[in-house]
Amino acid sequence: MADKYTDFVSRGWGRDLAKRLGLPQPVALRRYEPGAPLVPGPVLLIGAGAGADALETALKGWDVEVVRDPAVVPADGGTHDAGASPASSASPAASAGSGRGGAAKLGGIVLALDTVARPEDLSAPILAAGRALRSLAPNARVVTVSRRSSTADEPALAAARAGVDGILRSLAKELRSGATGNGILLAEGVGADAPSALGALRFLLSGRSAFVDGQFVTVGTAKGERPGDPEKPLAGKVAVVTGAARGIGAAIARTLARDGAKVVVVDVPAAGDALAKVANEVRGTALQLDITKPEAGERILEHALGRHGALDILVHNAGVTRDKLLANMDAWRWDSVIAVNIAAQLRINDALLGSGRLGEGFRIVSVASTSGIAGNRGQTNYAASKAGVIGMVRSTAARLAPIGGTANAVAPGFIETEMTAKIPFATREVARRLNSLQQGGLPLDVAEAIAFLASDAAGGISGNVLRVCGQNLVGQ
Repeated sequence: MADKYTDFVSRGWGRDLAKRLGLPQPVALRRYEPGAPLVPGPVLLIGAGAGADALETALKGWDVEVVRDPAVVPADGGTHDAGASPASSASPAASAGSGRGGAAKLGGIVLALDTVARPEDLSAPILAAGRALRSLAPNARVVTVSRRSSTADEPALAAARAGVDGILRSLAKELRSGATGNGILLAEGVGADAPSALGALRFLLSGRSAFVDGQFVTVGTAKGERPGDPEKPLAGKVAVVTGAARGIGAAIARTLARDGAKVVVVDVPAAGDALAKVANEVRGTALQLDITKPEAGERILEHALGRHGALDILVHNAGVTRDKLLANMDAWRWDSVIAVNIAAQLRINDALLGSGRLGEGFRIVSVASTSGIAGNRGQTNYAASKAGVIGMVRSTAARLAPIGGTANAVAPGFIETEMTAKIPFATREVARRLNSLQQGGLPLDVAEAIAFLASDAAGGISGNVLRVCGQNLVGQ
């Protein structure tokens, strides 16, 4: 459903009126377009050491202009020429978002914080980033690269590492004009140049992460591969998407196919016509199937292997809602939600993992929900199922590790779908605005996150739950 309010306040007198009245002023988000620059301007890289140097090399390899000296970035926007180290003075990123005098606004800030050892170490890099915030272009990105805190860390080290969490999540709520802030957490022994660390950095800087804000991606191992063609990171893969006849599921199928995968779309027989339409659109195949049936896993495997010769990616998207206050909840509403949203996934996973017919690097990505993290009134059944999905992928990650596989979840917040379009107007408007980006996300935003987690570049990322919610204003 179109967000007419965002359209109204994005231009002309509507924008001026919203500003005078102090109303939310969401902006059109920068989303992925083939061939577009990775970021809308140069990137300020703050930090020192091998990690920062590796990040600079990667950024330049992506045709991004890199500035290493914060002093050359004036607080009123743009960059001075002195001290900059451009990858190419003619790069398209360098000419985007021009500020005063033709100087480029910053397309992003990357903070290499992987060597911080005490809370005092955070002062210089964080305050330097703060001075550069006014130089950010619309839809810019701020990304921290730091180490995951652990109970094995000595207290000062643990405090410094955990401090990055609070800094990043708070900063993300201060950014404006479609800019986002996210972080990458490196496990011990994983360098900033690990394939999945760089894969996560590229994803978080790009338009693919438009509705991901205030979140962390944990890179647990040095596994993963850099894609040969970043425009087709899923080339040669076979993916299955459940609940694919419409909405988010159809968007996932389209996005995986766009990225090069051969896609099998699955949905109930009653949705057969819509399912066939999606299959034809993505040049894949359709499987009409009730995923709650005991034989669902075997049928998915036989279809994928029989028609396409492999099964590399499974996206558990199928889900239902049966909302009711717990005091009025009946067994049918409760049991049907659990059956579709979590019990079916567990049974299908068991069938696939027990078959002995999966290849190396098998990926599972499940669609959870922010309701499974924070709860939601009238959704005890739905929240139970989606929290169950989160628990499932964290446990399944360990089962997949021996074959180099991964299991992750994506937790959408308010997404513009047929379901949310039926929410009463006032409630819908409040739900749309209660995040840092002040708008609802699109099914495409969920699909982009899933496509990244399904890629070889994310081979070192497993057991993660990545929220696609624009960062809810209350809590995380």
